[in-house]
Amino acid sequence: MANQDYYSILGVDKSVSSDELKRAYRKLALQYHPDRNKTKEAEEKFKEINKAYEVLGDPQKRQTYDQFGAAAFEQGAGGGGPFGGNPFAGGAQGGPFHYTYSTNGNAQDFDFGGFSDPFDIFEQFFSGASRQPRRSVYSLTLSFQDAVKGIEKEVTVEGKKQKIKIPAGVDSGSRIRFDTYDIVIEVIPDKHFHREGADIITEEEITFPQAVLGTQLEVQTIAEKVTIRIPPGTQPGSLIRLSGKGVQRIRSNGHGDHYIKIKIVIPKHVNKQQKELLEQFDQEGKKGGNWF
Repeated sequence: MANQDYYSILGVDKSVSSDELKRAYRKLALQYHPDRNKTKEAEEKFKEINKAYEVLGDPQKRQTYDQFGAAAFEQGAGGGGPFGGNPFAGGAQGGPFHYTYSTNGNAQDFDFGGFSDPFDIFEQFFSGASRQPRRSVYSLTLSFQDAVKGIEKEVTVEGKKQKIKIPAGVDSGSRIRFDTYDIVIEVIPDKHFHREGADIITEEEITFPQAVLGTQLEVQTIAEKVTIRIPPGTQPGSLIRLSGKGVQRIRSNGHGDHYIKIKIVIPKHVNKQQKELLEQFDQEGKKGGNWF
């Protein structure tokens, strides 16, 4: 893989955000994972995407890759080269490791080429060098609201219909363990709410006069509508924090926060009277010497 482009392997471009990179990786990992795809070609593809994300998914490694390329992460790189030895080889220097997984009761051995199983993102399966059998893994796609509020779903697992309870606060990549199987959650992004962990970010528009004079604004949180105060002199991009109005944290009773990012809308067209008032406003401001 020394001459291959890690970004191309994951189907993204160099400007991809960490969230978009993670989504692209998860989609490919589920498609080519040995529990779901038994072909030799899939096995090789799975190694490639796993190795690519092992590098690009870590900000420090990604910076090194962007500067020096894949050669910085190959075994044997370094020595007298610019890297001073391979700082990211880790356990891979001892050679590739294997682990045993089971599908329908048939144990198999799979070589990940020295890199971790991508499902370690969701849950740590191993302790030290021990090997444990893999459980059956299924994926479930939820709407944004179902994910943040929790829902009971009827699913068919191994030919049997059953109801499962999805707790409030799950996100893409959350792994839920049931009796004999695990479910990995994929959440459809929402057009209005942007999620960062347990925090929510939304953008609200106000007019120029509202920004100058201050106003009250009704905003929608994930649970309810609330009225907030926009203080006079609010600047574009200002953040207003609503404490505890974010997503419920899965492992505690607390909630994240809701951040409102203010966008000031400048009109493209004004009538004659509005123009005169703005000109007067501008002249008054010049007399004072400074608006800020």
